[in-house]
Amino acid sequence: MKNSNYISIKQYLENKGISPVKDRGYYGMYLSPLRNDSNPSFKVDYDKDLWYDFGTNEGGSIVDLVMKLENCSLAEALRQLENSFSFHRNDTLPISPKLESRESALTITDIKPLAHPALLDYLKERSINADIAKQHCSEIHYSIADKPYFAVGFRNDAGGWELRNRYFKGSTTPKNITTINNGNNAVMLFEGFIDFLSYLSLKQNASPVIDSAILNSIANLPKAIPFLQPHQTIHAFLDNDEAGKRAVQSLSPICKEVIDQSVFYRDHKDLNDYWRDKSNLQKQPEKNRAAVLIKRQVPTRKKGRSL
Repeated sequence: MKNSNYISIKQYLENKGISPVKDRGYYGMYLSPLRNDSNPSFKVDYDKDLWYDFGTNEGGSIVDLVMKLENCSLAEALRQLENSFSFHRNDTLPISPKLESRESALTITDIKPLAHPALLDYLKERSINADIAKQHCSEIHYSIADKPYFAVGFRNDAGGWELRNRYFKGSTTPKNITTINNGNNAVMLFEGFIDFLSYLSLKQNASPVIDSAILNSIANLPKAIPFLQPHQTIHAFLDNDEAGKRAVQSLSPICKEVIDQSVFYRDHKDLNDYWRDKSNLQKQPEKNRAAVLIKRQVPTRKKGRSL
């Protein structure tokens, strides 16, 4: 549960008199507040607390949204959120705004092995194996306007960092993909590193032989093409949304075989959502587990190749 001092994108829009045209429980579709929009093409993911405008192919955090709506700087956006909504910030429940192309807004002060209890608790909530996460992630301490923050950090190929904690999803520049090249003729493609860690946790294998590519944003797919192209097979573990489906379709011309693995978690919005559900179910007593399965009427798996 978010801290009572935390303002979500949904709350922020509600305070501006903007409501979703369609509300699906874990996401809402809005008429874009950034442009003239006759069809709801502005998505707010309530769980991840991120927005995406399909009309402009832009998205980000609440801070990015405030900067665009108010045409203001990062510092001014943070001040507006603090003054209007008591925006939460301290070093026990850290927040990190998404900082694409924000020169010197974020200063990394320390990079250390992942060990902070608050970050390990966050990963546990996402059903991520801590030992596996420690092999692929770091603990990043940084400052914004001389205020300290920290987060789970996942490095990309250009030296930038994806930053995650319980309350925010952010990144530093340069924004890029992350690749793991084991010389295999097949590659796994993930939208974000939490899904990548979910797959490794599900398989209980921190170092799969197969190659991996983590986009760190669906918008980074073009950057991944040179890495993906030499492979014979792409196993796509992308989100179950319009952008994910379009991305899978766009892969067909560049590779001999593209396998959409989202069929195996088609009743969930992404791989982590599926893995959290599955791991929590496994923890329940056998009798309760059977009752849940019957209640859900879990469908028979569609025939296909699963990793």
